[in-house]
Amino acid sequence: MTSGAVDPDFRARIDHTLVEFVERQRGLFAAMGPDLDELADAAVSFVAGGKRLRPQFCFAGWLVAGGRADDPAIVPAAAALEWLQGSALVHDDLMDGSDTRRGRPSVHREFEARHRDGRREGDSAGFGESVAVLLGDLMLSWCDEMFRASALPTVPAALAFLDLCKTEVVAGQFLDVVGQTRATLSVAEAMRVVRFKSAKYTVERPLHMGAALAGAGDGLIASLSDVALPLGEAFQLRDDVLGVFGDPAVTGKPAGDDLREGKRTVLVARTHELTDDAGRALLAEGLGTADAVAALTDLIRTSGAWDAVEADIARLEAEADAAIDRIGGTAPEVLGPLALIATRRSR
Repeated sequence: MTSGAVDPDFRARIDHTLVEFVERQRGLFAAMGPDLDELADAAVSFVAGGKRLRPQFCFAGWLVAGGRADDPAIVPAAAALEWLQGSALVHDDLMDGSDTRRGRPSVHREFEARHRDGRREGDSAGFGESVAVLLGDLMLSWCDEMFRASALPTVPAALAFLDLCKTEVVAGQFLDVVGQTRATLSVAEAMRVVRFKSAKYTVERPLHMGAALAGAGDGLIASLSDVALPLGEAFQLRDDVLGVFGDPAVTGKPAGDDLREGKRTVLVARTHELTDDAGRALLAEGLGTADAVAALTDLIRTSGAWDAVEADIARLEAEADAAIDRIGGTAPEVLGPLALIATRRSR
Protein backbone atom coordinates (compact mmCIF):
# COMPACT_ATOMS: atom_id res chain seq x y z
CA MET A 1 0.00 0.00 0.00
CA THR A 2 1.24 3.52 -0.79
CA SER A 3 0.81 6.00 2.03
CA GLY A 4 -0.06 9.64 1.57
CA ALA A 5 3.46 10.57 2.66
CA VAL A 6 5.01 8.87 -0.37
CA ASP A 7 2.23 9.80 -2.79
CA PRO A 8 3.79 10.86 -6.14
CA ASP A 9 1.25 13.68 -6.31
CA PHE A 10 2.64 15.14 -3.08
CA ARG A 11 6.17 15.03 -4.49
CA ALA A 12 4.90 16.79 -7.63
CA ARG A 13 3.33 19.51 -5.46
CA ILE A 14 6.64 19.98 -3.65
CA ASP A 15 8.48 20.31 -6.98
CA HIS A 16 5.93 22.81 -8.29
CA THR A 17 6.03 24.87 -5.10
CA LEU A 18 9.82 25.17 -5.19
CA VAL A 19 9.86 26.27 -8.84
CA GLU A 20 7.01 28.72 -8.27
CA PHE A 21 8.81 30.22 -5.28
CA VAL A 22 11.98 30.85 -7.30
CA GLU A 23 9.95 32.48 -10.06
CA ARG A 24 8.61 34.95 -7.49
CA GLN A 25 12.14 35.60 -6.30
CA ARG A 26 13.17 36.41 -9.86
CA GLY A 27 10.77 39.32 -9.70
CA LEU A 28 12.74 40.72 -6.76
CA PHE A 29 16.05 39.99 -8.46
CA ALA A 30 14.99 41.74 -11.67
CA ALA A 31 15.21 45.12 -9.97
CA MET A 32 18.70 44.34 -8.67
CA GLY A 33 20.47 43.37 -11.88
CA PRO A 34 20.53 40.71 -14.62
CA ASP A 35 23.47 38.80 -13.14
CA LEU A 36 21.19 37.44 -10.41
CA ASP A 37 19.48 35.17 -12.93
CA GLU A 38 22.51 32.90 -12.53
CA LEU A 39 21.82 32.58 -8.83
CA ALA A 40 18.12 31.83 -9.32
CA ASP A 41 18.92 29.26 -12.02
CA ALA A 42 21.48 27.57 -9.78
CA ALA A 43 19.02 27.40 -6.87
CA VAL A 44 16.17 25.81 -8.78
CA SER A 45 18.54 23.44 -10.57
CA PHE A 46 20.22 22.33 -7.33
CA VAL A 47 17.02 21.27 -5.58
CA ALA A 48 15.63 19.49 -8.65
CA GLY A 49 15.52 15.71 -8.50
CA GLY A 50 16.18 15.17 -4.80
CA LYS A 51 14.65 12.35 -2.77
CA ARG A 52 12.36 14.82 -0.93
CA LEU A 53 12.80 12.82 2.27
CA ARG A 54 12.53 15.75 4.65
CA PRO A 55 9.31 17.13 3.10
CA GLN A 56 7.89 13.61 3.13
CA PHE A 57 8.72 13.13 6.81
CA CYS A 58 7.19 16.53 7.57
CA PHE A 59 4.04 15.47 5.71
CA ALA A 60 4.07 12.14 7.54
CA GLY A 61 4.16 13.92 10.92
CA TRP A 62 1.26 16.05 9.74
CA LEU A 63 -0.78 13.00 8.71
CA VAL A 64 -0.05 10.98 11.86
CA ALA A 65 -1.14 13.97 13.96
CA GLY A 66 -4.45 14.16 12.10
CA GLY A 67 -3.71 16.73 9.39
CA ARG A 68 -5.71 16.46 6.17
CA ALA A 69 -3.80 15.07 3.19
CA ASP A 70 -5.46 17.56 0.83
CA ASP A 71 -4.77 20.69 2.92
CA PRO A 72 -2.62 22.94 0.69
CA ALA A 73 -1.14 24.79 3.67
CA ILE A 74 1.20 21.90 4.53
CA VAL A 75 2.90 21.98 1.12
CA PRO A 76 5.01 25.17 1.44
CA ALA A 77 6.02 24.25 4.99
CA ALA A 78 7.20 20.81 3.87
CA ALA A 79 8.81 22.17 0.70
CA ALA A 80 10.77 24.72 2.75
CA LEU A 81 12.90 21.90 4.14
CA GLU A 82 14.36 21.39 0.65
CA TRP A 83 15.95 24.83 0.92
CA LEU A 84 17.46 23.85 4.28
CA GLN A 85 18.78 20.66 2.72
CA GLY A 86 20.08 22.56 -0.31
CA SER A 87 21.90 25.02 1.93
CA ALA A 88 23.52 22.22 3.93
CA LEU A 89 24.60 20.31 0.82
CA VAL A 90 26.07 23.31 -1.01
CA HIS A 91 28.14 24.19 2.05
CA ASP A 92 28.99 20.53 2.73
CA ASP A 93 30.33 20.07 -0.80
CA LEU A 94 32.44 23.19 -0.38
CA MET A 95 33.87 22.06 2.96
CA ASP A 96 34.59 18.57 1.62
CA GLY A 97 36.03 19.82 -1.69
CA SER A 98 33.54 17.57 -3.52
CA ASP A 99 33.59 17.81 -7.30
CA THR A 100 30.13 16.37 -7.95
CA ARG A 101 26.62 16.23 -6.53
CA ARG A 102 23.93 13.97 -8.00
CA GLY A 103 26.07 13.29 -11.04
CA ARG A 104 26.64 16.97 -11.80
CA PRO A 105 29.36 19.44 -10.83
CA SER A 106 28.96 20.76 -7.29
CA VAL A 107 28.01 24.44 -7.07
CA HIS A 108 31.50 25.74 -6.33
CA ARG A 109 32.94 23.68 -9.20
CA GLU A 110 30.20 24.77 -11.60
CA PHE A 111 30.76 28.47 -10.94
CA GLU A 112 34.52 28.00 -10.96
CA ALA A 113 34.14 26.60 -14.49
CA ARG A 114 31.80 29.42 -15.52
CA HIS A 115 34.34 31.97 -14.33
CA ARG A 116 37.18 30.24 -16.14
CA ASP A 117 35.25 29.61 -19.37
CA GLY A 118 33.95 33.18 -19.41
CA ARG A 119 37.50 34.54 -19.06
CA ARG A 120 36.44 36.69 -16.14
CA GLU A 121 38.86 38.65 -14.04
CA GLY A 122 40.17 37.25 -10.76
CA ASP A 123 40.55 33.80 -9.27
CA SER A 124 38.19 31.13 -10.66
CA ALA A 125 38.32 28.88 -7.59
CA GLY A 126 37.70 31.79 -5.24
CA PHE A 127 34.72 32.92 -7.32
CA GLY A 128 33.18 29.44 -7.19
CA GLU A 129 33.68 29.21 -3.44
CA SER A 130 32.14 32.65 -2.89
CA VAL A 131 29.05 31.79 -4.94
CA ALA A 132 28.60 28.52 -3.02
CA VAL A 133 28.66 30.37 0.33
CA LEU A 134 26.17 32.95 -0.92
CA LEU A 135 23.82 30.41 -2.51
CA GLY A 136 23.83 28.30 0.65
CA ASP A 137 23.04 31.37 2.76
CA LEU A 138 20.26 32.38 0.38
CA MET A 139 18.66 28.94 0.54
CA LEU A 140 18.74 29.03 4.34
CA SER A 141 16.92 32.35 4.27
CA TRP A 142 14.39 30.99 1.78
CA CYS A 143 13.67 28.06 4.11
CA ASP A 144 12.35 30.42 6.80
CA GLU A 145 10.48 32.55 4.29
CA MET A 146 8.68 29.61 2.67
CA PHE A 147 7.92 27.89 5.97
CA ARG A 148 6.14 30.98 7.26
CA ALA A 149 4.21 31.22 3.99
CA SER A 150 2.05 28.24 5.00
CA ALA A 151 0.14 30.75 7.18
CA LEU A 152 -1.18 28.05 9.52
CA PRO A 153 -1.99 29.28 13.06
CA THR A 154 0.36 26.59 14.42
CA VAL A 155 3.42 27.95 12.55
CA PRO A 156 4.97 29.52 15.72
CA ALA A 157 4.95 26.14 17.51
CA ALA A 158 6.45 24.40 14.48
CA LEU A 159 9.10 27.11 14.04
CA ALA A 160 10.55 26.13 17.42
CA PHE A 161 11.41 22.73 15.90
CA LEU A 162 12.79 24.34 12.74
CA ASP A 163 15.05 26.53 14.89
CA LEU A 164 16.26 23.45 16.79
CA CYS A 165 16.84 21.65 13.51
CA LYS A 166 19.09 24.41 12.16
CA THR A 167 21.10 24.60 15.38
CA GLU A 168 21.51 20.82 15.58
CA VAL A 169 22.65 20.37 12.00
CA VAL A 170 25.30 23.08 12.37
CA ALA A 171 26.41 21.48 15.65
CA GLY A 172 26.57 18.11 13.91
CA GLN A 173 28.57 19.57 11.05
CA PHE A 174 31.00 21.12 13.53
CA LEU A 175 31.39 17.82 15.38
CA ASP A 176 32.10 16.21 12.01
CA VAL A 177 34.69 18.85 11.08
CA VAL A 178 36.40 18.48 14.46
CA GLY A 179 36.29 14.69 14.16
CA GLN A 180 38.17 14.84 10.87
CA THR A 181 41.09 16.52 12.68
CA ARG A 182 41.61 13.52 14.98
CA ALA A 183 43.76 10.54 14.15
CA THR A 184 40.92 8.17 15.04
CA LEU A 185 37.26 8.44 15.95
CA SER A 186 35.50 5.88 18.13
CA VAL A 187 32.22 4.32 17.05
CA ALA A 188 30.45 6.21 19.86
CA GLU A 189 31.96 9.53 18.72
CA ALA A 190 31.06 8.82 15.10
CA MET A 191 27.51 7.91 16.11
CA ARG A 192 27.15 11.23 17.95
CA VAL A 193 27.93 13.00 14.68
CA VAL A 194 25.36 10.79 12.95
CA ARG A 195 22.67 11.71 15.48
CA PHE A 196 23.06 15.49 15.20
CA LYS A 197 24.19 15.86 11.60
CA SER A 198 21.67 13.45 10.12
CA ALA A 199 19.17 11.62 12.34
CA LYS A 200 17.60 14.66 13.95
CA TYR A 201 17.87 16.80 10.84
CA THR A 202 16.57 14.25 8.33
CA VAL A 203 13.84 12.49 10.28
CA GLU A 204 13.12 13.69 13.82
CA ARG A 205 12.69 17.43 13.37
CA PRO A 206 10.78 17.18 10.05
CA LEU A 207 8.36 14.76 11.76
CA HIS A 208 8.05 17.15 14.70
CA MET A 209 7.43 20.13 12.43
CA GLY A 210 4.65 18.39 10.54
CA ALA A 211 3.05 17.09 13.71
CA ALA A 212 3.26 20.50 15.41
CA LEU A 213 1.62 22.12 12.38
CA ALA A 214 -1.26 19.67 12.83
CA GLY A 215 -1.54 20.56 16.53
CA ALA A 216 0.14 17.49 18.07
CA GLY A 217 0.65 17.28 21.81
CA ASP A 218 3.83 16.46 23.71
CA GLY A 219 3.03 12.75 23.92
CA LEU A 220 2.92 12.23 20.17
CA ILE A 221 6.00 14.40 19.68
CA ALA A 222 7.91 12.13 22.08
CA SER A 223 6.62 8.99 20.38
CA LEU A 224 7.77 10.31 17.00
CA SER A 225 11.26 10.77 18.45
CA ASP A 226 11.27 7.09 19.38
CA VAL A 227 10.74 6.34 15.69
CA ALA A 228 12.92 9.04 14.26
CA LEU A 229 16.21 8.64 16.07
CA PRO A 230 16.90 4.98 15.23
CA LEU A 231 15.47 5.47 11.74
CA GLY A 232 17.59 8.58 11.13
CA GLU A 233 20.70 6.81 12.37
CA ALA A 234 19.98 3.87 10.07
CA PHE A 235 19.53 6.34 7.20
CA GLN A 236 22.99 7.83 7.75
CA LEU A 237 24.65 4.44 8.18
CA ARG A 238 23.15 3.45 4.83
CA ASP A 239 24.63 6.67 3.43
CA ASP A 240 28.04 5.68 4.83
CA VAL A 241 27.81 2.29 3.12
CA LEU A 242 26.79 3.87 -0.19
CA GLY A 243 29.67 6.34 0.14
CA VAL A 244 32.06 3.39 -0.17
CA PHE A 245 30.17 0.63 -1.97
CA GLY A 246 27.49 2.53 -3.91
CA ASP A 247 27.18 2.42 -7.69
CA PRO A 248 28.40 5.79 -9.07
CA ALA A 249 25.81 5.63 -11.85
CA VAL A 250 23.10 5.61 -9.17
CA THR A 251 24.61 7.69 -6.34
CA GLY A 252 26.03 10.42 -8.58
CA LYS A 253 29.31 10.22 -6.63
CA PRO A 254 32.54 8.38 -7.50
CA ALA A 255 32.95 4.98 -5.82
CA GLY A 256 34.84 5.27 -2.54
CA ASP A 257 34.40 9.05 -2.46
CA ASP A 258 34.11 9.11 1.35
CA LEU A 259 37.45 7.31 1.64
CA ARG A 260 39.07 9.62 -0.88
CA GLU A 261 37.83 12.61 1.12
CA GLY A 262 39.10 11.06 4.36
CA LYS A 263 35.72 10.97 6.13
CA ARG A 264 35.85 9.30 9.54
CA THR A 265 32.45 7.65 9.33
CA VAL A 266 30.98 4.92 11.52
CA LEU A 267 32.05 2.47 8.82
CA VAL A 268 35.66 3.62 9.20
CA ALA A 269 35.38 3.58 13.01
CA ARG A 270 34.04 0.01 12.89
CA THR A 271 36.96 -0.96 10.65
CA HIS A 272 39.45 0.53 13.11
CA GLU A 273 37.75 -1.39 15.91
CA LEU A 274 37.68 -4.77 14.12
CA THR A 275 40.91 -4.87 12.11
CA ASP A 276 44.46 -5.72 13.24
CA ASP A 277 47.50 -3.46 13.64
CA ALA A 278 48.33 -3.69 9.95
CA GLY A 279 44.79 -2.65 9.06
CA ARG A 280 44.89 0.26 11.46
CA ALA A 281 48.19 1.37 9.92
CA LEU A 282 46.57 1.25 6.46
CA LEU A 283 43.69 3.39 7.74
CA ALA A 284 46.09 5.91 9.26
CA GLU A 285 48.19 6.20 6.12
CA GLY A 286 45.61 5.70 3.39
CA LEU A 287 42.43 7.48 4.51
CA GLY A 288 42.10 10.64 2.43
CA THR A 289 44.46 9.29 -0.26
CA ALA A 290 43.06 8.47 -3.70
CA ASP A 291 45.60 5.70 -4.32
CA ALA A 292 44.48 3.78 -1.21
CA VAL A 293 40.74 3.66 -1.96
CA ALA A 294 40.76 0.12 -3.37
CA ALA A 295 42.84 -1.24 -0.48
CA LEU A 296 40.68 0.50 2.12
CA THR A 297 37.49 -0.74 0.49
CA ASP A 298 38.81 -4.29 0.66
CA LEU A 299 39.84 -3.78 4.31
CA ILE A 300 36.35 -2.59 5.27
CA ARG A 301 34.89 -5.70 3.66
CA THR A 302 37.35 -8.28 4.99
CA SER A 303 37.54 -6.86 8.52
CA GLY A 304 33.83 -7.47 8.97
CA ALA A 305 33.08 -3.75 9.37
CA TRP A 306 30.61 -3.69 6.49
CA ASP A 307 28.72 -6.66 7.95
CA ALA A 308 28.76 -5.01 11.39
CA VAL A 309 27.27 -1.78 10.04
CA GLU A 310 24.62 -3.72 8.11
CA ALA A 311 23.74 -5.43 11.40
CA ASP A 312 23.53 -1.99 13.07
CA ILE A 313 21.16 -0.83 10.33
CA ALA A 314 18.95 -3.91 10.77
CA ARG A 315 18.85 -3.41 14.56
CA LEU A 316 17.94 0.27 14.20
CA GLU A 317 15.26 -0.55 11.62
CA ALA A 318 13.72 -3.01 14.06
CA GLU A 319 13.71 -0.37 16.83
CA ALA A 320 12.00 2.13 14.53
CA ASP A 321 9.43 -0.44 13.38
CA ALA A 322 8.56 -1.31 16.99
CA ALA A 323 8.13 2.38 17.82
CA ILE A 324 5.86 2.85 14.79
CA ASP A 325 3.70 -0.06 15.96
CA ARG A 326 3.44 1.46 19.44
CA ILE A 327 2.00 4.68 17.99
CA GLY A 328 -0.62 2.69 16.10
CA GLY A 329 -3.44 4.38 14.22
CA THR A 330 -2.29 5.54 10.79
CA ALA A 331 1.40 5.45 11.75
CA PRO A 332 2.24 2.02 10.26
CA GLU A 333 0.61 2.95 6.94
CA VAL A 334 2.18 6.41 6.82
CA LEU A 335 5.62 5.82 8.33
CA GLY A 336 6.29 2.21 7.31
CA PRO A 337 6.88 2.91 3.59
CA LEU A 338 9.02 5.95 4.41
CA ALA A 339 11.20 3.86 6.70
CA LEU A 340 11.93 1.49 3.83
CA ILE A 341 12.74 4.36 1.48
CA ALA A 342 15.15 5.86 4.03
CA THR A 343 17.17 2.74 4.79
CA ARG A 344 16.83 0.37 1.84
CA ARG A 345 17.95 2.66 -0.92
CA SER A 346 20.69 2.68 -3.51
CA ARG A 347 21.41 6.42 -3.56
